[in-house]
Amino acid sequence: DIESVPFLEAIRQLRLDLGPENVLYIHLTLVPTITVAGEVKTKPTQHSVKELLKVGIQPDILITRANKPLSLDLKKKISLFCNVPVNRVISAPDIHSTIYEVPVIYHKENLDDEIIKYFGMQDLSPLFSDEFNPALTQWQQVVDVFHHPKGIIKIAIVGKYISLSDAYRSLYEALWHGGIAIGHKVEFEKIDSETITERNLHDVFQNVHGILVPGGFGTRGIEGKLKAIQYARENKIPFFGICLGMQCAVIEFARNVLHWPDANSTEFDSETRHPVISLMEEQVNITDKGGTMRLGAYDCVVKPDTRLLEAYHSDLISERHRHRYEFTNRFREDFEKAGLVISGTSPDDTLVEAIELPAKIHPWFVATQFHPEFQSKPLKPHPLFREFIRHAFEYKSKF
Repeated sequence: DIESVPFLEAIRQLRLDLGPENVLYIHLTLVPTITVAGEVKTKPTQHSVKELLKVGIQPDILITRANKPLSLDLKKKISLFCNVPVNRVISAPDIHSTIYEVPVIYHKENLDDEIIKYFGMQDLSPLFSDEFNPALTQWQQVVDVFHHPKGIIKIAIVGKYISLSDAYRSLYEALWHGGIAIGHKVEFEKIDSETITERNLHDVFQNVHGILVPGGFGTRGIEGKLKAIQYARENKIPFFGICLGMQCAVIEFARNVLHWPDANSTEFDSETRHPVISLMEEQVNITDKGGTMRLGAYDCVVKPDTRLLEAYHSDLISERHRHRYEFTNRFREDFEKAGLVISGTSPDDTLVEAIELPAKIHPWFVATQFHPEFQSKPLKPHPLFREFIRHAFEYKSKF
């Protein structure tokens, strides 16, 4: 494509400027299979490499995407016609379990070893062996959880963007990370909040072990989220609310525990007598909403004897934010008297960052204004997701 021309020229010149020993070209290509005949075609890869040669780029390593592993004969054919050593033709078959398996496959194909050899760093080769590299062993254990889990934990994701496969991608990943920590695979019940009614609540949630309400904007689907939160609270199902999920948890508590039936967020009802969620003070007089959200990492003070402290083991944390509305401070005392725990605040104590229910009331009911999913990793699951999944497992174990 014409859009790629400047980039191709840039990487061509890069090798000239830095020297061939300091620049490695890795080319990802497609090796399709004609389904009817079952024939694997290497022509697209050959043509792709020839097009690169026209602009002065000779790939050093080929990563060949195919629906199954390439045979040695096919690798030799690609090697011959693309002028790439056969040991540098890397097979990258389709993955049907988890994307986390990709690094394991590349390691088995010796991709890491070939890169080390190219740059003359053979002294590091032992570090990449299974025997001496604990990270590789840990990564294999991550993959093993998807192939041979100890069990399945089902988490309901209640949102309004469920039909979009990537809408909550970071949440799905973070939940998987939490499952990996205890050797369990996490499966999702994706529930459109607009479909939740009083009549179908039990049917919708009877087989799940935890309920999560993620972030979002706008009034559509809010009532369904409130019903889901109420069901989780009253039936003592582990609950995790994030961003708008925390705001909905506050509204639900106000309506059903404080008995303020009109309680709402000013985002949804500007005339409510109990605006338990409202615009942050610095946002009130801003009419142009572009670029005005509270974005990025902010410190949060964690209160003692809380689920939050139990997860983090620290009284000061930093988490990423993306919101414009906040808990209304003038209602704090009412909520705390009714049993809600404000477990995290901004360092100046002006913003509520996290809420929860005491352990004696609910096994695990936590909601945060920040987005913990942004800091979760496969080998280092976020503490809140780890704890959420652990308590979901405990809930499952009761039945």
